[in-house]
Amino acid sequence: MANSATTASPVYSDTVVRLFSLVAVLWGIVGMLVGVIIAAQLAWPELNFGVPFLSYGRLRPLHTNAVIFAFGGSVLFATSYHVVQRTCQTRLFLPGLAMFTFIGWQVVILLAAISLPLGITTGKEYAELEWPIDILIAVIWVSYAIVFFGTIGTRKIRHIYVANWFFGAFIIAVALLHIVNSAEIPVSLTKSYSAYAGVQDAMVQWWYGHNAVGFFLTAGFLGMMYYYIPKQAGRPVYSYRLSIVHFWALIFTYMWAGPHHLHYTALPDWAQSIGMLFSLVLLAPSWGGMINGIMTLSGAWNKLRDDPILKFLIVSLSFYGMSTFEGPMMSIKTVNALSHYTDWTVGHVHSGALGWVGLISMGCLYHIIPRMFGRTQMHSTRAVELHFWIATIGIVLYIAAMWIAGVMQGLMWRAVNPDGTLVYSFVESVKATYPFYVIRLGGGLLYLTGMFIMAWNTIMTVRNGKPAVAPIPLVPAHA
Repeated sequence: MANSATTASPVYSDTVVRLFSLVAVLWGIVGMLVGVIIAAQLAWPELNFGVPFLSYGRLRPLHTNAVIFAFGGSVLFATSYHVVQRTCQTRLFLPGLAMFTFIGWQVVILLAAISLPLGITTGKEYAELEWPIDILIAVIWVSYAIVFFGTIGTRKIRHIYVANWFFGAFIIAVALLHIVNSAEIPVSLTKSYSAYAGVQDAMVQWWYGHNAVGFFLTAGFLGMMYYYIPKQAGRPVYSYRLSIVHFWALIFTYMWAGPHHLHYTALPDWAQSIGMLFSLVLLAPSWGGMINGIMTLSGAWNKLRDDPILKFLIVSLSFYGMSTFEGPMMSIKTVNALSHYTDWTVGHVHSGALGWVGLISMGCLYHIIPRMFGRTQMHSTRAVELHFWIATIGIVLYIAAMWIAGVMQGLMWRAVNPDGTLVYSFVESVKATYPFYVIRLGGGLLYLTGMFIMAWNTIMTVRNGKPAVAPIPLVPAHA
């Protein structure tokens, strides 16, 4: 009788959501652990122990791929599959294909973990993986698009909620970026050369690189923001009209901002200026989205005091606002003349990565995981609160150290004597930076400690729960 009742009431396809949520926590620990190791190597270079595959140059791309694509990617898969079902009130389109995306994505991650320490790399930022893995990524991504847009196509309600617009744009844009930037000529199974040459290769790479940030690490996570903040707060989004304006303004503008990575290079000056202009324009839609998310709590600020998950979600938006102010400012050529090639850029990147992407990911996972295992909340709410404060203190230590170090480096490098000679040698700037590298390591260790707390809390939540069966509402309701 129980089976017939279950059959009569259709349920969401949440197995793949559960799996992606759990591996996201695992890959978060792995990626951040590698980050802590290379931060320690910058303070004490002997920590590579003379082993080639433990050198900074091998581990750094492993770190970026692990935190962006293994951790961030798993969170995006989990949340998009979770959100699209609830906002469309239908099961995932082709659940078997969704499971293929899970298995395939884990294979990509493992291949990256093997190939990058071995030095098998294209040398392209955020696109280091060689051509056989690139092809597998493209196949997985097309499968992902089929599942996501197929689910929207079979939705039971007419309206497409704004979160799905952001998820959809992220899926389409990342496919375009990956395929164009990964055009390469294979010469062996483990080596290829870019189809582009010289400054054109650099231009395509940073069109890809900046938009990997703009779509993979921004648009997708804004989709999460537009669903999970209203859901966790129990309130409608502050302005639905603003969310639509935010979407179109952001999607149009982001595509053109990449050249600001190539100031003072061989890229034509007019192309650099266009990148700067669009970067400055980006400030408006970015802050519009931040304000929309934060103001969703208008009239219910007391919830922020009592709910640690809301702390993660709202503070992540504060870092998003800060990073999207800092980015356009650093794209101004006169500012970039000081910041270029310094640790200020590292501070900016991690303000967005740890503060925006990391905190909102953790908040959304804390929302999803107990519900996927039949619980109303995580095993320990106090542990969630502790995680929030440890992570936030770690972020502040990290980015403040890098900001100070970066400005100091820029000023030391450009300081000249009356006769035109340099006041400081390069090694003097390295020596002056050392204390800030140690502080950065401390911040990273705190952030990693928070992830271990999250892993313990997740294990206890899963152990005391069981996979939940969520029925699809028979009568369409507001998402």
